[in-house]
This record gives sequence, C-alpha cells and structure tokens, in this order.
Amino acid sequence: MMATQLFINGQFTDPQQGKTLDVIDPATEQVFDQLAAATAEDVELAVNAARASFDSGVWQNQTAEQRGKVLRKVSELINERLDEIAALEVKDNGKPFPEAQWDVEDAAFCFTYYAELAEQMAASPDELIDVGDDRFSSKVVKDPVGVVGAIVPWNFPLLMAVWKVAPALAAGCSIVLKPSELCSLSCVELAKIIKEAGVPDGVFNLITGLGTEAGAPIAEHPLVDKLAFTGSVPTGSRIMAAAAKDIRTVSLELGGKSPFIIFDDCDIEKAVEWIMFGIFWNQGQVCSATSRVLVHEEIFESLMVRLCIEAEKITTGPGMEEGVLLGPLVSAGQYNKVLGFIADARAAGIEPVFGGERPAGLDTGYYLQPTIYADVPTDATIWKEEVFGPVVCVNKFASEEEAIALANDSEFGLGGAVMSDDLQRCDRVAKALKAGIIWVNCSQPTFAQAPWGGYKKSGIGRELGRWGIENYFETKQITAFNKDERWGWYIK
Repeated sequence: MMATQLFINGQFTDPQQGKTLDVIDPATEQVFDQLAAATAEDVELAVNAARASFDSGVWQNQTAEQRGKVLRKVSELINERLDEIAALEVKDNGKPFPEAQWDVEDAAFCFTYYAELAEQMAASPDELIDVGDDRFSSKVVKDPVGVVGAIVPWNFPLLMAVWKVAPALAAGCSIVLKPSELCSLSCVELAKIIKEAGVPDGVFNLITGLGTEAGAPIAEHPLVDKLAFTGSVPTGSRIMAAAAKDIRTVSLELGGKSPFIIFDDCDIEKAVEWIMFGIFWNQGQVCSATSRVLVHEEIFESLMVRLCIEAEKITTGPGMEEGVLLGPLVSAGQYNKVLGFIADARAAGIEPVFGGERPAGLDTGYYLQPTIYADVPTDATIWKEEVFGPVVCVNKFASEEEAIALANDSEFGLGGAVMSDDLQRCDRVAKALKAGIIWVNCSQPTFAQAPWGGYKKSGIGRELGRWGIENYFETKQITAFNKDERWGWYIK
C-alpha cells in the first residue's frame, strides 16, 4: 500500500522522517490507505517555499486576470473529477455520496467565484478618501497579506480547505495548507489539480499529518503572516495564543450550539424537514448544526410525534449505497465521543425519545441512529455543549421573548434559525439572535457569496463573500501632499 505524499515547492515528496498514518474507512473500520505524516522539518521546507514564492512576486505580481485564469482552470479540473473526488470523500469521511457531490461542486464554484471577485476588485479604481484639505490626496489600496497558514477540519475536507485556499490565492498570497489527519485525501487531490492548473511552485503547499506534529509548527512559525483556522474552540485558542506571540493576523471559525426557534403558526411538516436537515446532514458533524430546537408549546407534542416518525424513516448505511441519508461518524474517536454524551445524559436521568443506539444490522462501522431528546434541562451538558453528531435536543417555549432568551443563552454564536409564517416576527427574532449566520424558514443552506462566521466563542472574522477575500489583504493608505505647495511649518 503506497502512502500519499506531501506537496512542497511544486513537488510531491515523502516526509523527512518517513512517518505515515493509517487511513480508515468509517463504514468498515478497515485501513484502506496510508497518509504521509509530516513533522516540523517538513513544515520548515513548506513555509520557506511559500515565503520565497511570495517574496519573489511570482504570483502576487501577476494581474488579477492572470491569477483568475489559473483559478478557473482549478475549478474546471475539479468539476471534471467531481464524482471521483466525491467518492474518495465518502470513503475517507463517511458522508453520503450526494452530500459529497454537493460539497465538491461547491468547492469548484468557490475558485470561479473568487477569480471573478478579485478581477472586479482590480477593475475598480482605488478608494479615494476626502481628508478635508485640498493640498492632500489620499487613497486606500489592498496588498496581499503574505504567507498564509491554513488549518482545516475533517467534516468538509475539501470544501473547508477551499474556503481558505481560493480567496488566499485570488488575493495573491502564498499558502501552506494542513488538513485534518482524519480526512486529507481530497486535499491531496487538490494539490495535484493545483499543480496541473499552473499555480507557480511554492505558492501552494500541502502538509498532512497530526495536529501536534504538523499543525502546531505552522501555527508557531514566524514566517507565516496569517493563520486561518477552522475547528474546535480549544485548538483555536492555542492557535490564537501562537499568533499573539508575534502579533500575526488570525481568523478563527470555531464551534457552535445553534438554536432553531419554531413558532406555532408554521407548517409542522416543513418544520420537521428543516429540523432534520439542520442536524442530520453530514451526521450532525457540522459546526453550525441547529442542535438546540425551541418549539412553541402549542405545537410541541404534535411536532415531536412527527419528528420521531420521520427520523425512523432515515436510511442509515455506507455512504455509497443508494438512498442512504445518514452515514457513519468519521472515526472511532468521534463515535465514542458522541456515545459519551449520550451515556452522560443517561447518567443524569435524561433519555432520548428516539434513537441513541447503533442501528440494527450495522454491526461494523461508526454508525449511530438519529437521536432525539425532548424537555432537556437547560443546564444539561447535552443541551449546552457541542456534540458534533446526529443528536438534537428539543425544548418548548411559551413566548417570543422566552425563545430569544433561551436561544441566546450560550457561549457560542455561530448560527441560528427561526421559522414562522409571520415574516415581521422572523425579522425581529433574526435581529435579536446573537449569532453570525441566521436562517429564516430554513436551516443550513450556505452560499459562497454571503459572509460566514460567528459571535462569542464561535470565532473571529468572516469567510466567504467579499469578507472572505478581505481576510487575505492588508489595507494601506497612501496620502500625498501637492508637490506645488509649501508646508511652511519649520521653514517659512
């Protein structure tokens, strides 16, 4: 079994220490590949390559149109291999094949979108500033931030990488990408595509391996100008601390425990559909998953009955099987973590009203039934903490004010949703929720054109849209004094 390789300075290469990690199919629990496991020596080579490429200007000094042509080629090559890459993600991550297809298609779109956005920004004149003194002219220009260290999670392996790689490349930066050791294979394919598309050597580098051995050296490297991270709050805190030592730019997209408020004037079947999409998509392994559902007391009982009936219909199994809507969790570690939440709830006297067990007939693989809790104490761990699995808690409320208070009672603030036929009420609630992403009459649809990020412990900064590319620019003012004027402060 041949191991994957790192991608450094335009070349695929083995790790300096020759380390590898097993790649396990979560549907079978079997090893099917070996992943190159980098260490600090490899990170040093990758960062130096990125630094040299950036300082040489080989990429940043190209026009936005020239970079855009290459990025469109990346998009084209991803689309040509869409089903192949999606199938690889299913085997690596466990998600159902239609979900993986959606993710890979979105990744391809991101490259086209940021190519167009960079070209639009370049075509616009520099922003002129009126400083109130005719002797001066002032303008704002954008410079690429430099070398980017990007560390991304396993739940959307390719897409989360592309959310950073595409805008960083569009802005003219060089980048060192480190995906999760649990799901790196689609990022290895991305490196092959980026090389084929013609990105200059050293501009994009891929480091795979453990967070402690490969991720931490990127976060701590003094030649990295910006750190962009998506993942857990504890790791994000460590990355922020590492960036603080040298006062480097950082953007963090972290955890969530997002609320979904459902009022009594909405269609119950539509509400159940969106509850399920909000928590069972990608096995609930979604940072923005609406895992705290608040339902008006008038429809609580009828909605719960309908929710349990529909949850029972969900087909669980290997992601490549036709009709499967819930695959295995990503790894033994994540599976046991989710089971630990269920066991802790049980120890506290909190039992699910549906699910919470391994599905019948699936004796191998990291499978868990869709799991539903009702009337959960709001101080319970399973209500307050991010489970990151197909587990939803549903509580009732009596008034709009109570629903908002319960929704905002969290240390997280990534997403939130509200459902009602009264659109004015939806607007009031959306404005009152303390979160960066709010859905009205839906949950989870995401568009590359709109900003993504959270309040509180859910992170710092925004990805996607024009906000995403702004992450990879420094803002510079250039102020000029009229050469025909005299200042006359010291010399009259």
